[in-house]
Amino acid sequence: MNSEIENILYRENMSLASIQKRAIAYFIDELLISLLLLLSLWDSISQNLTTQEIIILTNTFILEFMIIKIGYQAFFTMQYGASIGKLIMKIKVVEIKTLDNPNVLVALNRGIFRVISEMIFYLGFLWGMLDKSRQTWHDKTAKTMVVNV
Repeated sequence: MNSEIENILYRENMSLASIQKRAIAYFIDELLISLLLLLSLWDSISQNLTTQEIIILTNTFILEFMIIKIGYQAFFTMQYGASIGKLIMKIKVVEIKTLDNPNVLVALNRGIFRVISEMIFYLGFLWGMLDKSRQTWHDKTAKTMVVNV
């Protein structure tokens, strides 16, 4: 583990969130965002489309979907230090230097690199599973960590 992070955790009596909690929070967030996309496209989907037509329809909105994901993550991370999934799992994102909720730029950085990590076969998430500090690519670029509340 990074000695700086280890010292901060010890000094502040904090602990890193487990991979399991982060995975469940991720699943909850993805479910909510997918539900939002489904509801927004429901008029088109409900017109008895074939599976192939539904896939083409959803692929048409991939850029908008990524923007929604970035906005969702950035807003909740900046405002509450946690997305809805993280709030449910009682974990939060903090900046390493301040131990506070990330500011706007840090939250946007984290949201953008989170989506990039997803696009590259989730390699950034795999990195977080193997990293002793449990930092994914989006944590590393934003200089954040996820801790238990």
